[in-house]
Amino acid sequence: MTDPWLVVGLGNPTDRYARNRHNVGHMVVALLANRAGARWTSHRSRTLVAEVRVGVLPGGVPGPRVVLAKSTGYMNVTGGPVAALARSLGIEAARILVIHDDLDLPLGILRLKVGGGEGGHNGLKSITQHLGTRDYARLRLGIGRPPGQMDPADYVLRDFVKVEQPEISVVLEEAADAVVDVVVNGFDKAQMVLHTDRSRPT
Repeated sequence: MTDPWLVVGLGNPTDRYARNRHNVGHMVVALLANRAGARWTSHRSRTLVAEVRVGVLPGGVPGPRVVLAKSTGYMNVTGGPVAALARSLGIEAARILVIHDDLDLPLGILRLKVGGGEGGHNGLKSITQHLGTRDYARLRLGIGRPPGQMDPADYVLRDFVKVEQPEISVVLEEAADAVVDVVVNGFDKAQMVLHTDRSRPT
């Protein structure tokens, strides 16, 4: 429990992309930082980081240490900064959790996994390349498939529409809770709870 987790939210920088579907990872780490009242600081790895403690251990002891992070560069070059930050902090791939959007899950569905393919996600491809392994944890946030013949690349760079906003607000909170569960209770238990307690279909 003394080793920190590195929790990385994927997304693109600047306000232009801030509310895009592709930026749900940024949204979740921002929510976690806000919950803890933590401030973002620049790191030499070309990331922004916020150190927090999440959850409460028996006896009211503050929960484990977590380093929240997001790259200051674009999605497809996330891997270099993330790998550099992990090396700087001495954090192994097994203690890295990456939060990202997923076209292959219906809107609002959350899933935890370790390893496996990247599903065409350029942010994950970059992280795998620079870490030299696929064996890191992922929290997948479903954003659904694009309508009609829309190009998926265009779809992920669009904001959620108004009718989706209430659900997305709830899902971001649930995603933040899932991160806390992983850190406090362990990945396997958090995965079991997340995958069995949801009432919505998969």
